[in-house]
Amino acid sequence: MLKQLKIENFTVFPKADLQFASGLNVIVGENGCGKSHLLKLAYSFIAKGSVFHGNRGKKIADTEFRLLSGYADKLVNVFHIESLHELIKKQPNKINNKGFRAKLNFSDSNLDCTFNYYKHGKLGGELDLELYPKEWNPTIPVFMPTRELLTIYPGFVSIYESHYLEFDETYRDTCILLGLPLLKGKREQQAKEMLKPLEKAMGGKALLENGRFYLSTPNKGKIEISMVAEGQRKLAMLAQLIANGSLLESGYLFWDEPESNLNPKLIKVIAKVILNLCNSGIQVFIASHSLFLLRELEILSKHDEFKQVESRYFALRLEDNESVEVEQGDTLYDLQTLVLLDEQLLQSDRFMELGD
Repeated sequence: MLKQLKIENFTVFPKADLQFASGLNVIVGENGCGKSHLLKLAYSFIAKGSVFHGNRGKKIADTEFRLLSGYADKLVNVFHIESLHELIKKQPNKINNKGFRAKLNFSDSNLDCTFNYYKHGKLGGELDLELYPKEWNPTIPVFMPTRELLTIYPGFVSIYESHYLEFDETYRDTCILLGLPLLKGKREQQAKEMLKPLEKAMGGKALLENGRFYLSTPNKGKIEISMVAEGQRKLAMLAQLIANGSLLESGYLFWDEPESNLNPKLIKVIAKVILNLCNSGIQVFIASHSLFLLRELEILSKHDEFKQVESRYFALRLEDNESVEVEQGDTLYDLQTLVLLDEQLLQSDRFMELGD
């Protein structure tokens, strides 16, 4: 479990100390406040330090130099930037323009790492690991981008690795996971229980056949995934990751705007599935600006089946100097700063006034 992320001078954040819950972590903020940056930063270091990302059978102490360059490459590829320079918070005429710092603390301290990036001139730079992890992370992280991936899945990984594409590396990583074989045995039964609400909402099952995805329905048979609504495709992507065990137990889910292109009915399904994933041992991090999703998560958290899910909410506030401050609490209502929701709340008030 990731317990803490401390950053200094990173993108829009002069300084932040985020204390995470073991279950659900919700980052709320207006566009441009750095929600995705926080997800991608944590994901990059967990992914590169995971035993599942080409590290199985290797001793971490024997790969320190390669691990250092691997972290740097992962950050560049996940943020889809030319240089780590671009991750330094821009503060004109300030000496701390020369670098950034991040520290990740886990429930298992053997996984802790601290790194600094130092800028040298206009082009040069150096990533320094102040604290190396002592062990590989045994669990797998999953990153769900805002758009669905099933329609671009056929051949995507091989094309990505041999050509330049305008997609960051989270797309490649998740496509690799989507192609894993389905579970068998006891874990298959566990997955089937979690899949029931998703398959009901989709009206069928996700099916990977000959490198292409379909929605298999009782009445219409196989439907090419590009022929179904985007909301159903997003549910099918989530279903596939549960069915093959990528999202089942003791892992991490980073999900950027789960509500994107979903109607309220499907958002309710997503909210329940997210909390079910938390119940199964997945630590979930979502970035959202949907009042509907936030309220649905808060409502569901009061139900007996989800009361044991630890939750943490983070509100990002953009200051006049273009810096972002972070406020955090255990419930949505602990947060004083929910600027992004103000307009939605005001619209609700105006709508109610129409009936007066």
